[in-house]
Amino acid sequence: MISKMDMPARASLVTSPALLQAVQRLLRPLARLLMAYGVNFVAFSNLAKGVFVDVAAREFHADDGVVTDSRVSLLSGVHRREVKRLREEMLYQMPPPPVVSLGAQVVSRWCAEAAFLDHQRRPLPLPRLASQGGDVSFERLVESVSKDIRPRAVLDEWLRLGAVTLDQDDQVHLVEHAFVPARGMEEKSFYLGKNIGDHLAAASHNLLDGQTPFLERSVYCDGLSPESAEQLRGLSRELAIDAMQAINRRALELQEADNGRANASQRMTFGVYYYAEDTRPVERKEGR
Repeated sequence: MISKMDMPARASLVTSPALLQAVQRLLRPLARLLMAYGVNFVAFSNLAKGVFVDVAAREFHADDGVVTDSRVSLLSGVHRREVKRLREEMLYQMPPPPVVSLGAQVVSRWCAEAAFLDHQRRPLPLPRLASQGGDVSFERLVESVSKDIRPRAVLDEWLRLGAVTLDQDDQVHLVEHAFVPARGMEEKSFYLGKNIGDHLAAASHNLLDGQTPFLERSVYCDGLSPESAEQLRGLSRELAIDAMQAINRRALELQEADNGRANASQRMTFGVYYYAEDTRPVERKEGR
């Protein structure tokens, strides 16, 4: 929470040209994405109003703990009449799509438990049925996480999303060493919000002088040929897989050790990304 005592020093950041320029930069890919899906500024503005009101009400408490509509209006810049309406509605937190919740748990086990890994600690192709592979099969793996959903239904959905492939020997291959659907708008949108949201939360924490800064590091390089950029893309993927598998294995061990502890209320995210683009200016024809 951000208290009234914290506000003066931090509020000055709002007028910082460097901060505004950073926000402008991060909004560009978001604007491109939204317009590509038919979401215009009016729709975005209405969505942003609700978020500003929600954050002001939840995270900027006064010393007495009371959060009035007037205070929320002052902090957010949203008119008081709209604040009242928006606070009554409040943001509805949609749960993740069922396939995402189950998928993340199944893939986590597939990438961490020794029985499902090869000598290089990479996920093995798994026989589809328990009659073919026993406990080391896709069927048993899914059942170890949930007995409410049939393994065949999970497989069909994952094949649709491009998360796995099925070969001629009836073995299931994991396409990525994390549950990252290649298709499926609902599933990919969920991960967009979760991954970018947590990355931005870490960066915001660090900018707000968080006592213990979160890890947030990048490597930059320009003046590269397309072939070199592609080579670095492959190397980044290779190293990222190793790092994510190591974190995943340790996280599962600690989760099991912490099970039942009263203070086991923390969640964490460890993520990686790679991006490259052509920096040559694009010629544009001016129009009216």
